[in-house]
Amino acid sequence: MKLITASAPGKAVLTGEYAVLDGSPAVSMAVSRRARVTIEPHDQDWHSVIAPGFSDTEGRFRAGRDNFEWLAGGDSYALVEQVCREVNRSFAGNLSYVLDTQEFIDPECGVKVGIGSSAALATALATAMCASIAPNIDTTRVATAAHRRFQHGAGSGVDVACCSNGGVIEYRMDRGLPLQLEWPEGLVFALLWSGVVSSTAAKLDQLERCGVQQSRANLGHAAELAAAAWRSGSARRVLDACRTYTQSLRLFSVDHDLGIFDAGHSDLVDAANDMGLVYKPCGAGGGDIGIVLATDAAAIASLIASPVAAGFKQLNVTIDRHGAQLVREKL
Repeated sequence: MKLITASAPGKAVLTGEYAVLDGSPAVSMAVSRRARVTIEPHDQDWHSVIAPGFSDTEGRFRAGRDNFEWLAGGDSYALVEQVCREVNRSFAGNLSYVLDTQEFIDPECGVKVGIGSSAALATALATAMCASIAPNIDTTRVATAAHRRFQHGAGSGVDVACCSNGGVIEYRMDRGLPLQLEWPEGLVFALLWSGVVSSTAAKLDQLERCGVQQSRANLGHAAELAAAAWRSGSARRVLDACRTYTQSLRLFSVDHDLGIFDAGHSDLVDAANDMGLVYKPCGAGGGDIGIVLATDAAAIASLIASPVAAGFKQLNVTIDRHGAQLVREKL
């Protein structure tokens, strides 16, 4: 077969986190950090997997239709197994996989910065694998199903949809293709990393244990209004709707004991409000990243330079207009 390389971007959920699980819309943007997967033939009696910057372990497995066996490294590369199982095709020869997610890791402390590395990797891996052994399969479906099993059935799929399509999307679980959106003219943003790693699975487990409170329905309503504002293309409407959504998310977090605004997010929300800006955590919250939105880049810079943001680091990212890509294919 040919050598194949594929890539997919990270993501940041702008509005609709948690509410998307109840059928409300989430709006998410792809960001310019990419996971890359390279697949090529090799002459060993097994398939091999390495992941520079992630693990020192070399994974080794044998696979074919309806069977999969780890010889080494199964605990490190569970996502590879899930994609293989979803593709469910026989392999013609053994392959070498290189998984590169180094752009998602902070070089100073060596931890992930919380912009969807597993979803990006699942998408890139499905793109590369389907190109190599199953070119007629829907790669987004493969990535979504594999990533959901990797997360033990949790999650909405918005992360994989964003990594697959790129740009800014509106996503609902009960619909097919996401709606592609344009970034509002005059709206500027910065992504800030808290330095604290958050567990989405733990948050979702807590949400399930807590039961349904009224604030959950209110959050869904706020997510609908926020999505309508994003569709309008009006920067002012987006800011107003995101401010309202953040208030609803705060009440939802308290009612369900989720700690979404921990790790310094709460103080940044208050400081941003005082300055006429909007700040909110993205995704599961309780760490990872948040976004500040405004129509004035200088005002954002002032917030980032303030003492309340001292524990946060601005991520040097832009909106990635491209989703998953088959980067290279050669003999």
